[in-house]
Amino acid sequence: MVSISADFRGHVLCVPYPLQGHINPMLKLAELLHHKGFLITFVNTEYNHKRLLRSRGPDALDGFPGFRFETIPEGLPFSDADVSQDVPSLCDSTSKNCLVPLCSLLSKLNDTTSSNVPRPVTCIVSDGCMSFTLDAAEKFGIPNVLFWTPSACGFLCYMHYRHLVERGLTPLKDASDLTNGYLETAIDWIPGMKNLRLRDLPSFIRTTDENDIMVNFLIRETKRTPRASAVVLNTFDPFEKDVLDALSSLLPRIYTIGPLLLLADQIKDDKLRSLGSNLWKEQPGCVEWLNTKEPNSVVFVNFGSITVMTPQQLVEFAWGLANSGKPFLWIIRPDLVVGDSAILPPEFVTETKDRGMLASWCAQERILKHPSIAGFLTHSGWNSTLESVCSGVPMISWPFFAEQQTNCRYCCTEWGIGMEIDNNVKRDEVEKLVRELMEGDKGKEMKKKVMEWESKAEEAAKPGGSSHQNLDKLIADVLLPGNV
Repeated sequence: MVSISADFRGHVLCVPYPLQGHINPMLKLAELLHHKGFLITFVNTEYNHKRLLRSRGPDALDGFPGFRFETIPEGLPFSDADVSQDVPSLCDSTSKNCLVPLCSLLSKLNDTTSSNVPRPVTCIVSDGCMSFTLDAAEKFGIPNVLFWTPSACGFLCYMHYRHLVERGLTPLKDASDLTNGYLETAIDWIPGMKNLRLRDLPSFIRTTDENDIMVNFLIRETKRTPRASAVVLNTFDPFEKDVLDALSSLLPRIYTIGPLLLLADQIKDDKLRSLGSNLWKEQPGCVEWLNTKEPNSVVFVNFGSITVMTPQQLVEFAWGLANSGKPFLWIIRPDLVVGDSAILPPEFVTETKDRGMLASWCAQERILKHPSIAGFLTHSGWNSTLESVCSGVPMISWPFFAEQQTNCRYCCTEWGIGMEIDNNVKRDEVEKLVRELMEGDKGKEMKKKVMEWESKAEEAAKPGGSSHQNLDKLIADVLLPGNV
C-alpha cells in the first residue's frame, strides 16, 4: 500500500454489498468522491477481494494514492469458488456477522500513527443493504450515507414491502398463486406508481414462507434507512420523477447522483479509471470482433452476474438468436445454467459461427457503446438498464429476480425503451422480438425514445446538471467533516 500524505477533505469508508451489481456503482461513486478530494477506503469482503485479485491481477489494487482497499469477512463458510454467493445466505450473514469486524477496521484506521493513514474516517458510505454500518457510524460519531443501488422505482417498492405483508398480499397462500392469475392483482396504492401488477413488484414477494429471509431482510433494511444521514440513488430526476417525489416524502434527504457512469466518465485520471471492478476475468477479443461488423447490426446478449437458467431455456435462446439471422455477441458465464455447464447444441455453434461470438465475460459499458450494437437482450438489472440508456440502445427484457421485474415494467410501459420476453422462453418469441428490435416499427420507436432519454441523462450528468449539482450538495451537506 502506498504511503499517503496529501491533505484530503475527509476520509470516506465505502462499504458495498458483496455482489457484482452493487460493487460496480459503489466503485464509481468512490472514484467521484476521490476526484473531489476525499481519501477513500473501499471495503470488500474477503471472498470478493480474492476474486477481484484473480480477475484483475495481484497488483491491480496497488498504487492509487488516496484510494485504498481493505477487507472484512462476510461470515459464510470458506470457498475458493469463482461464482456469486447465494443472495439469501449473504443477506442473513452480513446483517449478523459484519458489524464487529467493521468496527475493528474503523478502530484500526482511526489509529493513524500505526495504520499509515493520514486522517481518521470521517464518514461511511454504505450500500442500503448493509445497514449494520449505521450502528458503527453511531458508535464512532460519524455520518452514514446509505447508497441504494436499485432503481428508484425498485427501491420505492421495497419501502412498501411491509405494507404488502400487512395487506395480506404476501406470503402467497400456496404455489398455485404463481400461475392462477393472482400475480395480475392490481397494485394501485403505492404513491408515485401507476399501472402496476403484483408481478411487477420485486420478485422476493413470490414466496409462501412468512419467514422468508429476503422479504424480512428488506423490510428490516428499509425500516432502518431513515436513520441514515442521507440516501443516494443512482438515477436522474426526469427519468423517475413521480417515484422520486413519493420517496422524498418518506426520506427527505435524497440525492439523485446518476447515471454514475456518465459522471465518472468525466474524471480525467486515467489510472484511477483503470481500476475496474469485474469479479470475472474479461474475455479478450469482443471489441475486435465487433469492429468487423456493420453499424447497428449486432444484438448484445448478457444476463448479468446472478441470473441462472435451465438447459432448456439456454437452448431456446440459442435457436431464437440463430433463427433471427442477426449477428450476436452472447456473454455466457460459467455458472449461467443451473447445476450444469452451459453446453450449446453443436448444430447451433456450426450454424452461427460466422455471425455469432460467445464469451464468458466482458467490459459491458464499452460493448454497449460500440457503434455496431443495435439492441440489448438483458435481465434488466439497474446497472445494465442505465448503461443501455446511456448508450442509446433499446432492450429486450428477460427479468430474473429482485427489482428486475419492476425495471422491465418501467422500460416497457413508462419509458418506451424495452419489450418483455416471457419467462417461459420460446425460440419463436426470441426470433420475433429480435427481428422487431432490429428492423421493425416498434424497434425504431424504441430507438428514438432511448436516444431522447440518453440526451436527458447526459444533461443531468454534465456540469450544472441536476445530478452533478446533487453530488456537490451531498459533499457540502453531509460528507465534509463537522456538517452532520
